[in-house]
Amino acid sequence: MSGISPKEEFVDGAGNLKIFLRSWRPAGRARGVVVISHGFNSHSGQYVWAAQQFVANGFAVYAADLRGRGKSDGPRFHVKQVAEYVGDVDLAVKLAKAREPGLPVFMLGHSAGGVIACTYALDHPAELAGLICESFAFRVPAPRPALDLIEWIGSWAPDIGVLKLKNKDFTREAAALAALNADPLIANETQPARTVGALWKADKRLETSFPKIILPVLILHGSDDKATVPAGSEFFHKTAGSKDKTLKIYPGHFHDLLADTGKEAVMADIQAWIDARMPK
Repeated sequence: MSGISPKEEFVDGAGNLKIFLRSWRPAGRARGVVVISHGFNSHSGQYVWAAQQFVANGFAVYAADLRGRGKSDGPRFHVKQVAEYVGDVDLAVKLAKAREPGLPVFMLGHSAGGVIACTYALDHPAELAGLICESFAFRVPAPRPALDLIEWIGSWAPDIGVLKLKNKDFTREAAALAALNADPLIANETQPARTVGALWKADKRLETSFPKIILPVLILHGSDDKATVPAGSEFFHKTAGSKDKTLKIYPGHFHDLLADTGKEAVMADIQAWIDARMPK
């Protein structure tokens, strides 16, 4: 495939931070755009394979490293509110629309990136042609009182580490797991209380706001996801206001569906869903 090497650049983000962004383009004019919103223990560089698949199907791909993650500026893994992450994703959308004028934009959000993507869809409903939520971190394996406590702790001790995800819960694929374990940009990544509290606050907003999401939605989850809870995706599907909404649970799959065993089938489902919603 030609034209799949990423363009790497820094763009100006809120708070005088430099946000690192990767983009992949087909050799000719693109048919559409996919903007990727990554989650925790992740960054845009982990989406090379996925980007190559989209490019082969004629789509341009844009993905920013969220502030404090990957190669972007900012305190490591720290954010005061999810709106800051939404602003980083909005930079990618605006850049994509400027460089790919008139093309439909689809957003793919993984895990915590799904929370960010859903929040973006609420705040900028006219910007997207469709939303793909993969392994949505709307519900996690922790009781609500514990999450409320973390949110409270984050208000007075924001830097206390409260969550450390396990790479082995992301994928059953040996090579993908080895790459995660060797990735210096996520080494010893621990989420501070304020960041987890901000995510939980966003989840509580989404819980009552899903009916306001009316654009086409594709919701994907692995049945054996130990990092997030599939029931959260089921709730999103049940309560989303969209008349065009699809839920698919993949039996036996782990947290990162696009880096797990069977990723080719997941990608094929995503591509088919997007193709069916492209303007005629």
